Amino acid sequence: MGERIFIGKGGEHAQELLLGRANRHGLIAGATGTGKTVTLQVLAEGFSRAGVPVFFPDMKGDVAGMALPGSPEAKTHGAFTRRAAELGIAPYAYADNPVVLWDLFGEQGHPVRTTVSEMGPLLLARLMGLNDTQEGVLNIAFRYADEQGLLVLDLKDLQQLLAWCADNAAELSGRYGNVTRQTVGAIQRQLLTLEAQGGARFFGEPALSIHDMMAIEPDGRGRVNILAADRLMQAPRLYSTFLLWLLSELFEELPEVGDPDRPTFVFFFDEAHMLFSEAPKALLERIEQVVRLIRSKGVGVYFCTQNPIDIPDTVAGQLGNRIQHALRAFTPRDQKAVRAAAETFRQNPKLDVETVITELKVGEALVSLLDDKGAPTPVERTLIRPPVGRVGPLTEAERKVLVSSSPLAGRYEEVVDRESAHEILSARAEARAAEAEAADAAKEAERAARARARAEAAAAREYRKSPAGQAEAALKQVAASAGRTMANQIGRSLVRGLLGGLFGRR
Repeated sequence: MGERIFIGKGGEHAQELLLGRANRHGLIAGATGTGKTVTLQVLAEGFSRAGVPVFFPDMKGDVAGMALPGSPEAKTHGAFTRRAAELGIAPYAYADNPVVLWDLFGEQGHPVRTTVSEMGPLLLARLMGLNDTQEGVLNIAFRYADEQGLLVLDLKDLQQLLAWCADNAAELSGRYGNVTRQTVGAIQRQLLTLEAQGGARFFGEPALSIHDMMAIEPDGRGRVNILAADRLMQAPRLYSTFLLWLLSELFEELPEVGDPDRPTFVFFFDEAHMLFSEAPKALLERIEQVVRLIRSKGVGVYFCTQNPIDIPDTVAGQLGNRIQHALRAFTPRDQKAVRAAAETFRQNPKLDVETVITELKVGEALVSLLDDKGAPTPVERTLIRPPVGRVGPLTEAERKVLVSSSPLAGRYEEVVDRESAHEILSARAEARAAEAEAADAAKEAERAARARARAEAAAAREYRKSPAGQAEAALKQVAASAGRTMANQIGRSLVRGLLGGLFGRR
């Protein structure tokens, strides 16, 4: 059925991954030092040669070397040459791979950014370790921003939005539910912790376009996107949340394609236990949904972990292609993992799987892949083929050359800071402060006027009680009395004159 990726050889049978079944997801598991990283490289090289772009994180910095061809002088050369001969790979020649380097911190590759709005409250709550109450308030903040048309792009936008919510907690509580300054303050403290971990560099613009990762090179090979994750591992919650966000972006942006002849994209999730550790129920449900439905978008997801029991059953049940490297059985938990791993394979009567898992050598694995009907093949002890790219890290000079000569050079390096929630809410806060200051000034002037009026009235009362005031009052009374007497006399004279005139004419 269609094209295949040669994984290795088990007994007399070649173990080949059918590209038409590669979007049914997979699991690569095994203890440290058993060859998982080389297996990841082999799979990535195979997908790239088949024209399928891939993404995977470089946890120890030793995968990025596949950008350059392997070298006969390398210490692995002899082992790889013997393995190639044993598998019948002829000729076995080293080759480079079309690698593009990425880094959330922008130091070892192109910067990777997204906006706070694109991340959304669910993943942000996971990223900051918020409880249910705090997550509810964060959802209210996002709801308010959406209704007000506010762009929440970076962490300073989110910080300003939270400050606005704290200052207007009573108003928001009446519209959306209980919002307290204490809860907002707790979220702000977690935000400071995220900034200290380097999260501020992850949020902003220009935001990553997943189509830049999904490119096909002019020679027909799929782009190999490698994320520098050695430093990112120091912030495991940021690491796992970023990968889940990227997976969610693929799910939301890509169209439905059903079951294509080959995947449109393959996503490797290394150290997968970090994704599921302490994840709340809502997040686990989201992961399960994405993994279940994303295969119809043509995306294959391959989880890589040391212990297969790290993957929840609801997710593990969807992983059809399995490569199991050696496990150790030193502790009861290890023994449980060995039994669980053995039980997940389609049994091969020629193998005691539970025993073989603990006996596998470096570069060997138990492999079961989906056949052309979608059923898992019987598990086989398999010698994994050698890679063609370099196994090992890049030097700093080599990394700089790859970044500067990349087809994406200069696209994401310069930060863009356009008007957003921070500027708008800051202006609103300043306007409110100015209005409050003017209102306070008006109230103060009114209070001062009333105080002056009261002082003048009190002074007038005191004056009236003084001798001078009493004398002035008496003088006014005499003047008023004289005025009334004169007015009465004038009035009488006028009346007499008027009446005399009238009677005189008669």
